[in-house]
Amino acid sequence: MGTTIKATAVSADPALNSSIRHASTAATRCLERAGISTDQVDLLINAGVYRDRNMAEPAMAALIQKEVGINLDYIEHPTPTPGFSFDLMNGACGMLNAVQVADAYLRSGNAEYALVVSGDAHPGNGSARDKDTHQFPYAASGAAMLLQRGLDTEAGFGRVRVRVSAGARRGVEGYLPVSTMGTEGRRRITVQQDDDYVDQLVALAAEAVREYVQVENVDLTGTLLVTSRPTPDFAIQLAQRLGVPEESALTATGVEGDPHSSALTFAYEEAVASGQVRAHEQLLFVAAGAGMTTACALYRPEPQS
Repeated sequence: MGTTIKATAVSADPALNSSIRHASTAATRCLERAGISTDQVDLLINAGVYRDRNMAEPAMAALIQKEVGINLDYIEHPTPTPGFSFDLMNGACGMLNAVQVADAYLRSGNAEYALVVSGDAHPGNGSARDKDTHQFPYAASGAAMLLQRGLDTEAGFGRVRVRVSAGARRGVEGYLPVSTMGTEGRRRITVQQDDDYVDQLVALAAEAVREYVQVENVDLTGTLLVTSRPTPDFAIQLAQRLGVPEESALTATGVEGDPHSSALTFAYEEAVASGQVRAHEQLLFVAAGAGMTTACALYRPEPQS
């Protein structure tokens, strides 16, 4: 019995300009689509990275949980398994790390439904005074994926495998240089990227996929690659490196810019809407972008009724 996707939703409304709002909006839509009440959610994991006003505490997951209305009062609204939440950050790979953790809870019977959410936004919340907002490489967006224990033993997520570059290169990093921010620290962020970052990341992702299919005995024929989006043509570049048809790989196109921690959910939604999920026996999620890090996980959808 594997962990399967019950529903997903995304948020890219440019008027929101808040990682919390994007994540909570997507989460609310996701639960509505699934027909699941907030009291049924046992676990919420937030994989978002870039936060409103660079908040360090409390965990963004707690604020998103509050916005969505998940188990806010254990006394007035008791539930058999009161839900809880936490942050798990690993850039574009964070969503698969969250799936890995959620899978452990679901398989052990400690949760019936787990909600993986994500959201990124410039810490200035889109203020016109922020001169560096237009240089921020990530889209203000959010996503949610509701996971459950599947009924089909062959369906669901396979093993999540993470690969980190053996070198000392960071590739890309976002940070807050406290010594130079002064009074603008709440509204600024610095993101630095190596000149050859994308080329190196594509090469690392291709190595990770080759290793994954060999170790997990996966046939890429009939497999749809669902990738993150460090660049708009990342999926095409990856397909070319792997020697598979370009149409067998896709990334998010329905949002302007890189959805970062939400990219895989955006891409999956597009694959469902276009019918590509039904047209393929299995999907291989490929995330790349937490510095020089990649993560892969096979997913077999449950049979359509």
